[in-house]
Amino acid sequence: MKTTTTISRRKFLNRVGGVTFVISAGALAPTLITAAFDKSLNGTKTISAWVHIGEDNQVTILNPAAEMGQGSMTALAVIIAEELDVDWANVTIQDSPIEPDVYGLQWGGRLGGPMITVGSRTVRGYYLALRLAGAQARKVLMQHVATKWGVPITELNSDSGVVIHEKSGQKVTYGTIVATLKLPEKLPEVTEVDLKNPKEFRLIGKKVSRFDIPTKSDGTAQYAIDVQVPGMLYAVISRSPVNGAKPTLLNEQQILTMKGIYRVIPLNHGIGIVGESFELCQEARKSLKIDWSPGAKATNYQSVEAYDSYQNKANSHEKGEVITEEGNVNDALASAARTFESNYKNDFVYHAQMEPLNAVVTVAEDGKSAEAWVGSQAHDGARKSVADVLGIPFSDVTYHSCYLGGGFGRRSMSDYVEEATHLSNAVKRPVKLVWSREDDMQYGAFRPISLQRMRAGVDAEGNITAWSHQIVGTGDGLMSSGAKSPYYTIPNQYIDLHNMDAGVRTKHWRSVGHGPNKYAIEAFIDEVTMAVNKDPYQMRRHLLRNNPRELAVVDKVAEMCQWGSPLPEGRARGMAFAERSGALVAGVAEISVDRDKGKIKVHRFWCAMDAGVVVQPDNAIAQLEGGVIFGISSVMHESITFKDGAVEQSNFHNYHIARMSDAPESIECHIIPSQEAPAGVGEASTPVVGGAIANAFLALTGKALCHMPFTSEKVKEVLEEYGKSENGQR
Repeated sequence: MKTTTTISRRKFLNRVGGVTFVISAGALAPTLITAAFDKSLNGTKTISAWVHIGEDNQVTILNPAAEMGQGSMTALAVIIAEELDVDWANVTIQDSPIEPDVYGLQWGGRLGGPMITVGSRTVRGYYLALRLAGAQARKVLMQHVATKWGVPITELNSDSGVVIHEKSGQKVTYGTIVATLKLPEKLPEVTEVDLKNPKEFRLIGKKVSRFDIPTKSDGTAQYAIDVQVPGMLYAVISRSPVNGAKPTLLNEQQILTMKGIYRVIPLNHGIGIVGESFELCQEARKSLKIDWSPGAKATNYQSVEAYDSYQNKANSHEKGEVITEEGNVNDALASAARTFESNYKNDFVYHAQMEPLNAVVTVAEDGKSAEAWVGSQAHDGARKSVADVLGIPFSDVTYHSCYLGGGFGRRSMSDYVEEATHLSNAVKRPVKLVWSREDDMQYGAFRPISLQRMRAGVDAEGNITAWSHQIVGTGDGLMSSGAKSPYYTIPNQYIDLHNMDAGVRTKHWRSVGHGPNKYAIEAFIDEVTMAVNKDPYQMRRHLLRNNPRELAVVDKVAEMCQWGSPLPEGRARGMAFAERSGALVAGVAEISVDRDKGKIKVHRFWCAMDAGVVVQPDNAIAQLEGGVIFGISSVMHESITFKDGAVEQSNFHNYHIARMSDAPESIECHIIPSQEAPAGVGEASTPVVGGAIANAFLALTGKALCHMPFTSEKVKEVLEEYGKSENGQR
């Protein structure tokens, strides 16, 4: 495999030999044209993907997605290669140019949307279009051979980059075909009927080597943090401790006399220091004397006390932004045999990606062009941010996309790229801006804090007939994802959102609102279930009775964990179900509790998933396993708190993430075979972790855990408040 590089459009089109297949972005079912490399496309922007077949049979596929360890660059190439029917050993993947009109994913029913890798959209956003493109490219090749050999195209087939005519025994490689291929006057049409039967797949759904792994293993893969540019300076920024406060620097001349310091640059939200090394800049930052302006909206925000205001809002019975309203919840609650109510809470959570934020930007002396090296989940957004800061056209920014050392939603923002651009523009030299871990944590943009007010009513048989879910917190629309449960058959439902803006920074976090919302939903279901003396698995089977795919997932995880079988003393199991980005996931946690220490230990975790066609099963299993660990970390430990508007945590000594000892003894995952359209996998398992652990705790102790994270202090408080009870098993 070759090292991943970004290739320019002109360079790609002007390589010697072979044919480039260019896919129109005009519709979901793209038109495909071919072009010899010595021809131009006259600046057209109607293409969304390029495939080059060389006369040496080497196939180059351009990747439009950000690669942050999730494997999307390989998955997209696999989709094209499958229908094109090439030998995977001959495939090389290169990053595409950052041109959203050209390479943007399906957005609003059309290709040509943003080049953003979020929400597990990548594979499902490109899947059908790239399959059709691959099939059409293959058909062009076969049509050329049929004409040349004078045989019906129906008598030809292909296998691993070779066209075969079985009747005559003739064979010809794609490389030989493209040496003489002429553009047909009328391109062959392809529809979904022309696509392979999934039973014929050689690559999709099979074990395929990930393209990015070799270079990541030998250290040659390029992350933005690795970039070195001649004449480059380094930079750090002292940012406002309270979001919205503005700086006044009191000792600029003192800082400028310090060793290796080149410039001190005021920004709207902080003071930038540019110097000869990161370490020298860091040292100078310690001496900054900054007067921060008063009156920022976040100044008096106390996140721990904020729950009282959230609860008061829920108590007010005001109608918020309605998410779902079916039937009449108030009447159903009034006529219910029994009613239940609980509040669930979740703290702010930090992204904690492995590679802290960084970017390299160099602005030209005249300020009319720039070059940038960035690891971003939204490469087009990052490129645009450089252009916007400078007030120049998008096309005047030369952009190099780099691997990301983790994203989880944080790198879909471009604030760090904007900062690097401002600093480089001030000095007119290349600048590498690096955020320390403390910077990243204390000026972070977090998964929102919220309170979930849950109410339910049941009939005489203990079946849920009324469901009310009020979400109150700080984070606006980020809090609403996952609040709906359309697969659960409950006749009367009301869900609404109340945002109380505190002026702090919030952002998408792996699975966004699904983590808090699915935790509250699934934990409340088990509270109701225990109260009406039913089994949680059977309760979910009843709720899912009208949705066979979802029911099959729950049945599978129950089979995997042998639900209802005897357990070791002191252990219990809990179940949860969620849908995220079309993927259906059921999880079961088996836990024990050290009551003296308040420590929950997750011993085993089972996961079953139906995500439609899974392009890379091995990678999907890794995503499920990683999502479980990610979930355990946030559910058991992670909490960002604000005091007087400032983040109290600064690094991993006081922001606890999961250690190796927190990992389960086993995580067993199963992918249910499916021919449905692909769903998103990257965030699928994380939302079920909170509910599964809380429900196992409820089964073991009879007590509900109603505030994530389930720290030792909270666990002991719950046990001490209610008193110790006999171990239960479920």
